[in-house]
Amino acid sequence: MAHPKKERTLVIIKPDGIQRALLGAIINRFERTGLKFIALKLLVPKAEQCWTHYNKNEEWFLKKGERVISDRKAHGLPIEKEVMDYGKDIIQANVDFFTSGPVLALVIEGNQSVAIVKKIVGDTEPTTSDVGTIRGDFTVDSYTLSSLDNRAVRNLAHCSDSPEEAEREIPIWFREDELIAYRLVGEQILYDVNLDGILE
Repeated sequence: MAHPKKERTLVIIKPDGIQRALLGAIINRFERTGLKFIALKLLVPKAEQCWTHYNKNEEWFLKKGERVISDRKAHGLPIEKEVMDYGKDIIQANVDFFTSGPVLALVIEGNQSVAIVKKIVGDTEPTTSDVGTIRGDFTVDSYTLSSLDNRAVRNLAHCSDSPEEAEREIPIWFREDELIAYRLVGEQILYDVNLDGILE
């Protein structure tokens, strides 16, 4: 197991973040914490890469499909598919969204990087995400609207849910030789035990 200060997480700034010129604002939120960027890559994802990334099972498809059906019933819309198909449509919509244009993939390293990044990004649904988070501050989309429009929720960024999930996701987007090992001067104030060498 890696040392806590070497914990890594994956962030993907989605096409809406790029098209709305929010790259700098989003990256700045992470940079201010003292976390370190060890890889960045601008790319247009491939569909199979996205399906591998999402890695969902039947239980997930059923749960999400039930939510879609509930939304459709609440708005008087017809139920035209099986529960499972509505669940799979959510991932297909995300794949369509991810592959619609460039994304910026980042690997971020540092103590509790997964938890810190999740806190900064906010809840998956922008309308319920806290003020001060990326999703809470920069967008207004909701599950209900995206479900009714049959599209992915436009929430600006993906981030790993756990250190284990980050370890699974990072190789989908980066080769090991693309992850750069280097030292930031600022890491001394964050991590050095005795702060040796600050005073001359």
